[in-house]
Amino acid sequence: MRRILLITLVFIFTSLTFAQRQNSGLSNIQPANELEAKFKEISPEAGRRFKLGLLKLQKNQLREAKEEFNRSVELFLESGININRAGGSFQACYTQLIETIYRIEFPSPAYKPDIKFLVLTCRWDKDNIPDNDIDDRLIADVNKLIFSVTNKDESRNADSLIESKDESIAALQDRKYGLESQSFEPSPLDELAKLELTPEEQQVDTAQYEVIKLTAENRSLGFSFQAHPMIQQFINYYQGRGRQTMETGLYRSGLFIRMARRIFREEGLPENLVWLGQVESMWKPTALSRAAASGLWQFIPGTGSRFGLRQNVYIDERNSFEAATRAAARYLKFLADRYNGNWELALAAYNSGEGNVDRAIARAGVANFWYAYPYLPLETRNYVPSILATILIANNPHRYGFSHIRPARPLEYDLVRVPPMTSLSLVAQAADTTVEFIRYLNPEFRTGKTPPEPYIVRVPKGKANDVVAVLRKARAVNQDNLAVVKVLSGETIDDVARRLGVSPDQLKAINGNEIPKQGKIVVPMARNIQRTTYQRPAASTNNSETTAPKAKPKAVRAQKGDTIRKIAERYKVSVAETGKLNGKLPDEPLSPGAVVRLP
Repeated sequence: MRRILLITLVFIFTSLTFAQRQNSGLSNIQPANELEAKFKEISPEAGRRFKLGLLKLQKNQLREAKEEFNRSVELFLESGININRAGGSFQACYTQLIETIYRIEFPSPAYKPDIKFLVLTCRWDKDNIPDNDIDDRLIADVNKLIFSVTNKDESRNADSLIESKDESIAALQDRKYGLESQSFEPSPLDELAKLELTPEEQQVDTAQYEVIKLTAENRSLGFSFQAHPMIQQFINYYQGRGRQTMETGLYRSGLFIRMARRIFREEGLPENLVWLGQVESMWKPTALSRAAASGLWQFIPGTGSRFGLRQNVYIDERNSFEAATRAAARYLKFLADRYNGNWELALAAYNSGEGNVDRAIARAGVANFWYAYPYLPLETRNYVPSILATILIANNPHRYGFSHIRPARPLEYDLVRVPPMTSLSLVAQAADTTVEFIRYLNPEFRTGKTPPEPYIVRVPKGKANDVVAVLRKARAVNQDNLAVVKVLSGETIDDVARRLGVSPDQLKAINGNEIPKQGKIVVPMARNIQRTTYQRPAASTNNSETTAPKAKPKAVRAQKGDTIRKIAERYKVSVAETGKLNGKLPDEPLSPGAVVRLP
């Protein structure tokens, strides 16, 4: 049988770079006095850079702020010290710096950046660095700035932030967080938190309810649950007002459902519980709720950390595919054990936390979801029957009027283990795709580079060997100054050097003396070589490989019933490139008013 999802894991066996050595954990532990000396050497400059970042942030210069924050971190990474084994002030300062920058970029009332604690930990106070005092006024200004939107969000009214209804929809479709280009989509949980069923939706059809009771009695879903009229009521909702939500979720489920079923099965969970992902995120890895829950499985920062998901300035594994799915399975298993196999209570706790469920059980006097129901938050009261309704519909779409939905094909990609701090632009060029599509495949990345340790990156299916070949050549060169160029038919290394105006010796030092089989070489950036994202070559008689960057892509708003395919055909542009540019599938339904960028 042909495997629809084929994941090829390719390891790059190269000598470790300097950055790899310092993070591998294999180097010797430095003596305490050496660590302290190095800390005193770099800490003041790191503090100055961090303060510059705050000042840039104060002026709303986000990109410049990010550059200063990054430089503050890089001073530690370039120190030659093995941070993972350093201990003492060195490791404490680095760890708190990473945490603080992350909290600045992702503000949440429950997880505020503690800049004062960072200053004390790193000894950046005026007694140690007199000319770099990060005073209370600056801290207050920064906190006021980063929490100005968060405080408004507490009203849970998205439209209150933007005067125009159309603008509010567009803003939610392309909501941005952080200081770089990581973007998010609204979580369906925000709607569920305020949903009230209409009298019509609360009507219970006797025949359909009998099916629910029979399913519960037979445990035909693979786990036990208690039949309740509200499950039927949510089926009514999804057959009416919530139809588009259900249709979109069933369609997008094809991207991840096989991966999720495999992981849930490996973790010993009933496979049908994977449909929790539809209610949580509508199968969108970049979904973000107003409670700061993120990813396919909507982990809040604290719970994500509890179950091993790293969150720092480089990555947020809550947005990953496999890691977040495994963490969700383990969290559900933990909750099921806590509530003695009662899956309704486990699901309720997944949504609102163990504390809320424990208090509701105490007030109800019995460990039963439907008895505890009146004492739970509205979102949780909606959440559990919504999941059970979704599972019933997904298992029998024909019965409930969704047989016309064909799930999307599973997302296909190769896996490549790359060196620390690898440029996503270089990976994209090597894989003949765009940086946007690399980020779509790797939504956990928060910057334009991979983390400062070896990391497994998803690349388009069939492109692993190309990426490996380019990264092997680039391992000893500053990747920020590299481009990938396609060799023209019959060209030699010397021909390419003449065409691009670079030294043949430079090209040979990076690529060797022969043109590689892939027909691509790595070139140091020169004055006449422009760094661009990959563009599919058009038919042309012009042999020049260097092209001017395209103008900034146009953007349009989706109309009711639009898909990427319909919009691309309407404007006579590539369906594939439009999908990649927007991180959407060709036939995925778009919300009216959604902003769609055109290539």
